[in-house]
Formats: sequence, C-alpha cells, structure tokens
Amino acid sequence: MAISQVRPRRKVTGSRYKDLRKKKQFELGRDPTLTKIGEKNKKLIRIMSGKYKEITLVADTINVIDSKSKKSMQAKIKTVVENPANRHFVRRNILTKGTIVETDKGKVKITSRPGQEGNLNGILVSQ
Repeated sequence: MAISQVRPRRKVTGSRYKDLRKKKQFELGRDPTLTKIGEKNKKLIRIMSGKYKEITLVADTINVIDSKSKKSMQAKIKTVVENPANRHFVRRNILTKGTIVETDKGKVKITSRPGQEGNLNGILVSQ
C-alpha cells in the first residue's frame, strides 16, 4: 500500500471523517532513507515540478566546521556514538540529523539531513 501524508480517517474522538476524494499523487510519501556508513553512494529522486533531489544512501566522510577556530575540513567517519532520533540507530550505524559520530578529528554532531540532501555537514563537539 502507498505511504500517504493526508489526514487520518478518524478524528481524535474516534468518529470518522467523510471521504471527500481518493488519494492524490502529490500526497504520497516515501520510506525513510536510513543513511549508513560506508563507501559513498547517492541517488537522484524526481520530486514535484520535474526537479530532482539528491539523497545520500551511504557516506564515509563529513564536512566539519570547528566553531572555535572557524575552519572547515573533511573528516572520515568511524562509527555512530549517539543518535537522539532512535537508540537502535546507534548499533545499525544509521546517520540522521543530530547524530553524534566519531571521526578522525573527534566527535562531530551532524547538522544536515543526509536522507534529504546530497551532502553531510557537522559541527565539531570535542577533540
């Protein structure tokens, strides 16, 4: 069955809304990307108006900004340390926004959305 982003069929009280129409294509959603650690792999997805979105499926490097020295650099990702989205993502090494990863430069907090964007950015937390 298709993933839909429309309102639910039932109200908070438990009564039903009347169906006004069927599902429309622009209301469809998609499965979460669940970006993992490994050799870089990206995918193009067609979105509305015919444009394309580049999503990251697998990544091994991250663009890091050091807030103290105001310098940016690239770092190699080793493993996931903490993930506020889901505690089970830590052992599966899944990258989401807010995840803290261990890199060769130190611990980094991911600030971009890897499942929605084609790059992986982060801020250095500790060295």
